[in-house]
Amino acid sequence: MLLHLNPRYSLVRVTRQSHPGDLEARLLPPFRSRQEVIIDAPLEAVWSFSMDLTKIPQFHPRVCKVDLIDGKAFREPGVSYQCHLSGGKHTCTEKDIEIVPLQKIVTVLPEDTFGITRILGDYTVETTFRKLSDAATKVEVRHYYSTTSLKARLLNLIAKGKISRDTQATLNAAKAAIEGACSAK
Repeated sequence: MLLHLNPRYSLVRVTRQSHPGDLEARLLPPFRSRQEVIIDAPLEAVWSFSMDLTKIPQFHPRVCKVDLIDGKAFREPGVSYQCHLSGGKHTCTEKDIEIVPLQKIVTVLPEDTFGITRILGDYTVETTFRKLSDAATKVEVRHYYSTTSLKARLLNLIAKGKISRDTQATLNAAKAAIEGACSAK
């Protein structure tokens, strides 16, 4: 059994390696939304594309530039990167806290310039990858965050739909980029 400590959230993730079918025991904030897309490309191609942080501006409609805070171009647990949002006025820093190869990436939002982290301090995004066939992969993005304050509940009410639409647009753009890259080979 392995224990993984996450100092930012004081969370513990327990993985039982002796029983591969067991689910991980972990604490997440409450579930808020889920978006998905099926990409006509092998799981390995989708995973490889998703692991490269420098590709984020190629598919994320709101990101024009990514700074590699830790100097690493590829995702790994603990790696942070800063996304510059279109319009040049705002940034957000994201940090990958868990990666299960070819299966899952868990990302948190430690800081931003537009105030989300002050209101939704435990905002967590879980992206999962599932092979459907040799040439098709399902990608799901789930959003988790607590709404303990009145401000957080109001923000959730106002922004939940926009978060869902923006995430779906990002998934659709990633699908187009990955399928385009695979068909060019």
